[in-house]
Amino acid sequence: MPAPHNPFKAALAEKQPQIGLWVTSAEASMTELITTAGFDWLVIDSEHAPNDLRSLRDHLMVVEPTPSHAVVRVPFGEAWILKQVLDAGAQTILVPMVDTAEHATEMASAMRYPPQGIRGMGASGGRASHFGKIADYVATANDQVCLLVQAESRAALENLDDILTVDGVDGVFIGPADLSADMGYPGNAGAPEVQEAIAATIKKIAASDKAAGILVQDLGSAQKYLNMGATFVAVGIDTVIFAKAIRKLATDAKGLL
Repeated sequence: MPAPHNPFKAALAEKQPQIGLWVTSAEASMTELITTAGFDWLVIDSEHAPNDLRSLRDHLMVVEPTPSHAVVRVPFGEAWILKQVLDAGAQTILVPMVDTAEHATEMASAMRYPPQGIRGMGASGGRASHFGKIADYVATANDQVCLLVQAESRAALENLDDILTVDGVDGVFIGPADLSADMGYPGNAGAPEVQEAIAATIKKIAASDKAAGILVQDLGSAQKYLNMGATFVAVGIDTVIFAKAIRKLATDAKGLL
């Protein structure tokens, strides 16, 4: 019995657009609710959301039986944390702040078992192998893991050509917020210089064998980036959507008085 098929990885390889949502609420019950919406992929964030390994596991448990695919963003790019998240059952990992091909290569190696990589043996007793039920997990897992690296600095854009040559990287995700800050426009990802950089980056990624990804918070921007060649686009953040809706409801309700 092989490792479970990763439909998200397959879709990226075929450059089939995937629409997602950023999940930062850190509550698996909220993630379970979100899976009923029909998004292709959900980022379970542990860089800026208060998730730990156990809560990530709980998110993975509620997403796994649904059509949505869980993408776990780790807080930083080091091999040991990728190993833990993979063993907890993640198949797709998003690594922030990858500025060089060397770092991307390290992350690709951390995702895979030897001889292709350095992932440590130990999944046989955990969720990744369905607690040992998937007898061929170690022999087949390398083909089903998916690595996304974030380009969110001037250094990353300068090194993009080299990053795009790294075997084992499936997609490059542009981080507009951090990129705009690094370019001197903190809080203003809409600055013309930032938008020009994003557009050029998406087109370069799309022309390679990697998939381009980005996070937006309006459908107009989503359509724009899809037209440029982005493959995986997140169209909102759960807590932002909830906050706007609940505040509007309270304001509108008080207006009745």
